[in-house]
Amino acid sequence: MTRPPSPPPVPPPAPSARVALVTGASRGLGAALAEALAGAGWHVVLVARTRGGLEEVDDRIRAAGGSATLAPLDIAKAEALPGLCRGIFDRWGGLGLWVHAAIHAAPLAPAAQIDARDWDRSVAVNVTATGRLIPMVAPLLGTAGSAVFLDDPRAGEKFFGAYGATKAAQIALARSWQAETRRTGPRVLIAEPAPMPTALRARFFPGEDRSRLSPCAAEAARLLVRL
Repeated sequence: MTRPPSPPPVPPPAPSARVALVTGASRGLGAALAEALAGAGWHVVLVARTRGGLEEVDDRIRAAGGSATLAPLDIAKAEALPGLCRGIFDRWGGLGLWVHAAIHAAPLAPAAQIDARDWDRSVAVNVTATGRLIPMVAPLLGTAGSAVFLDDPRAGEKFFGAYGATKAAQIALARSWQAETRRTGPRVLIAEPAPMPTALRARFFPGEDRSRLSPCAAEAARLLVRL
């Protein structure tokens, strides 16, 4: 009896050193960083809630000769995160870089008038998701990888209560992780980008002269020099 042909061998996972995870990759600086990383030879895992936004970033990456994998999900949903990280491990064995650009920017409001839903969403995305992701992503980075967090110090400014407080909590988590891994790795970087003409900033400063702001692509290039 004729023996059926053997299935083709499964290729081994690509080396994780050139695989980057970008959370919050559908627009703004997250998208610009994803495109810059792909242009530098990284395979980029793109994470955001909006599939359409991710597909637009993926189109630009592929048009420039890069490669990406789309992972449309809401990082505030705890059940989505283990599958994301397990999928990265199964396919590539790990990560060389994590850029955490995901943020929820609640509308500006006096502290005494913060909407409860805006507060809950700010805590869920900016703080709780970060606290859940760090323990899951750390093993993927190992001791040689890097994690990048983006600071925007608004804590204590009037009307920035929800955004400022939860962004400060996110960065406090990152600073603790940075101090704990200074000698052992992974390397944890905390950058403070220059003001950029993003949709987020337009919500905060609607009448601003956007021509004086730094383009997202320029900030992405500046930040990647540190990696």
